[in-house]
Amino acid sequence: MMEVASRKLTGPASRGLALLLVMLSSILLAGCDSGPEEHRFQGPIFGTGYHVTAYADLEEDDVAKLESGILAELERIDALMSTYRDDSELSHFNRLPVGVPFFVSPATAEVIRESKHIAQLSQGAFDITVGPAVNLWGFGPEGRPEKVPDSSTLNEALTRVDVGALRLEDGILHKTKPVYVDLSGIAKGYASDRVADYLEASDIENYLVEIGGEIRTHGHKPDGSPWRIAVEKPVSSERSVQRIIDLKAAAVATSGDYRNYFEADGVRYSHTIDPRTGRPIDNRVASVTVITKRCATADALATAFTVMGAEAGLAMAERENIAVYFVVREGDGFETRMSSSFEPYLDEPAAEEEA
Repeated sequence: MMEVASRKLTGPASRGLALLLVMLSSILLAGCDSGPEEHRFQGPIFGTGYHVTAYADLEEDDVAKLESGILAELERIDALMSTYRDDSELSHFNRLPVGVPFFVSPATAEVIRESKHIAQLSQGAFDITVGPAVNLWGFGPEGRPEKVPDSSTLNEALTRVDVGALRLEDGILHKTKPVYVDLSGIAKGYASDRVADYLEASDIENYLVEIGGEIRTHGHKPDGSPWRIAVEKPVSSERSVQRIIDLKAAAVATSGDYRNYFEADGVRYSHTIDPRTGRPIDNRVASVTVITKRCATADALATAFTVMGAEAGLAMAERENIAVYFVVREGDGFETRMSSSFEPYLDEPAAEEEA
């Protein structure tokens, strides 16, 4: 299988893949001999990896064409949105002075528009300009801080956190203050969407796309059953299933803090930074899983809900009809809370226990 060089679109500065969404297809499909042929494509990308499973009757040339098309979509997004590539479109924009207009690709414009929409919807809980605050707490490329940043340092960093400083009109992007844009909190989800769109344009109706834990599905497995996704229990000492969900044509993303944090003077600091305060969140949220139609939206919302917390997050989810599932720390254990829109995706309890 063809491989591409691993270039980081996401990295320590992003919210990271805090909670793995485990695909169960390889286990549950064992013994399925009928139906369309299974095709799998995988490799490194964005500093993480991609996995695509598709069911279709294809000729050998069609399989090769499908694989090259998937890689082309991923490389295109990396070339546009990576902050780890000096030659990317986003890096070019980040180097520009305040007020200088810059023509961006339709793809980058779409991601920035969706980012601004989620920022507005969440009242600032999601912000693609949060990088200066993230770096202060050691979750960016500069590494761990020697000490917890003081208030004056935080306040200075917050003057450079403002998604409202990004102005986009007719494909022209400019900034009204010296902000730095990092799309790592939404770009993996967008990449999953673009690969999914390419598969559907290639007449592939039954597929699962996963990039760094962000998942997009369509159709069903050969036996007619839905795709089943296991959400991992949010504990760093083991890997076990918290819940199983069924998907047919949807996207799912999860955010959590139990694998990426640091401790100072006995205090544990989450890697998820609240853009409104510049400080790590402290709201007992262990993980958040979001299901929407588009993976870019689910990706950004998972971070937004993690920052907002269960109470405010569920209120917004019910108001906006968003499927969200919270795992919240309570004492030495966890409790789960979900919006009414999430309940239809739950698998039967018996099936969960078997997993």
